Amino acid sequence: MGRVMALDVGTKTIGVAVSDPLRLFARPLYTLSRQGVRRDCEELHKHVTAQDVDHLVVGLPLELDGSEGRSTRLARQIGAVMVELTGLPLTYIDERYSSVEAERHLLHADVSRARRKEVIDQAAAVVILQSFLEHGDWTQDG
Repeated sequence: MGRVMALDVGTKTIGVAVSDPLRLFARPLYTLSRQGVRRDCEELHKHVTAQDVDHLVVGLPLELDGSEGRSTRLARQIGAVMVELTGLPLTYIDERYSSVEAERHLLHADVSRARRKEVIDQAAAVVILQSFLEHGDWTQDG
């Protein structure tokens, strides 16, 4: 069994987290500065291979009422291209509150404001991934 990679897709960056090989824990990997869907996915694909990933998770930033907006469509575009490039299974997870939870964890860890800004997207990806690892494949697939 390989690792799981989670993506927190934003308009300017993508936070990336990966699981351990046993799929028990999520850890931050890096933050990718956006350069367009295709280029972003090609860069992410390198990390999929290097990290021995065999499942992808993408956070869906749904609106508070559960509807899909522009950001959700962008996350789905990234997911679709990642599946096209890798052939891996993909799970989407509702991530409406992942950034809030990530911020709370970073504040609790007494991370400075400047450092929080640098790692918030990675931390949100960790929240998304840990949710997937703890709750299993209970969400909507690709």
